[in-house]
Amino acid sequence: MFRNTNARAMACAIALGAVLPLRVVAAAPAGPMDASTINAATTGRAAALRAQILLERAHFSPGEIDGAGGTNTREAIAGFQLAQGINPGGVMDDATWTALQQQGDAIVQYTLTDTDVKGPFVRIPSSMAAQARMKAMGYASVAEALGEKFHCSPALLKALNPGKAFTAGTVLNVPNVQNLSALPKAARVIVDKSASLLLLVDGAGKVYAQFPVSSGSEHDPLPIGEWKITGIARDPVFHYNPQLFWDAKASDRKATIPAGPNNPVGVVWMDLSKEHYGIHGTPEPSRIGKTESHGCIRMTNWSALEVAGTVAAGTPVKLQE
Repeated sequence: MFRNTNARAMACAIALGAVLPLRVVAAAPAGPMDASTINAATTGRAAALRAQILLERAHFSPGEIDGAGGTNTREAIAGFQLAQGINPGGVMDDATWTALQQQGDAIVQYTLTDTDVKGPFVRIPSSMAAQARMKAMGYASVAEALGEKFHCSPALLKALNPGKAFTAGTVLNVPNVQNLSALPKAARVIVDKSASLLLLVDGAGKVYAQFPVSSGSEHDPLPIGEWKITGIARDPVFHYNPQLFWDAKASDRKATIPAGPNNPVGVVWMDLSKEHYGIHGTPEPSRIGKTESHGCIRMTNWSALEVAGTVAAGTPVKLQE
């Protein structure tokens, strides 16, 4: 049963955490990069972006693709290496590049359609009361919508397409993350708090997909233990109850926030047998794996949708330190 009505841990509010440096490849793109250069790169800043995209294609997600790397990317590399039988050092080496190259090109071309750019795009207010008055929690801009579509930061999309307008008919260089291979059903899900990871495990006990998450905080710790998925709701509404949040304002009142990608729980909610807890999306993909939550397991919207396609009512979920 979907129980988001009273979920205290479904908030979007977060406490910004520290971000560790990536030990793999160079820093974020400082300007435009040629697609052919990125698709062949094994060193430098172009390689950082290529690695992130190919890891996403392999279902070992670095979170929001930004070309900068960081902890999420290092964990994605290590997880992919372990799954491939490569020494899991979290550093790109020849064996890892060879395995990742099977994922094809990192950058492809995409022609924007009328649907991509038509909106409606809306300004998202900060208060729950104002959000409750909206018809839908849609995208704030075409750049944000395209960022979600291509699993990347809007800034990266602009850097890949200098001077181009995001209008119908425009041909863009984009991360090759559309039409990813379908994942099989998960025998179980593991959420590792210390690594900020969600793992999909098959019947033989092998991890076959991995995603960064934000999970719990000092005020709302992750409920360590064995639980189960009890239901899945796509495009959920959010029922805000300030009495369930330690950091709520005294002036806050109960509010129902409409569905949409900028809803506090994103585009999907996977309910857990632990009351008030679940696995869900977020309107702030850049902060996943780098922040704390109100107890629940938060993912990027696209990763949450991918996981939702692999689980069902009764799927075991282990939450561990």
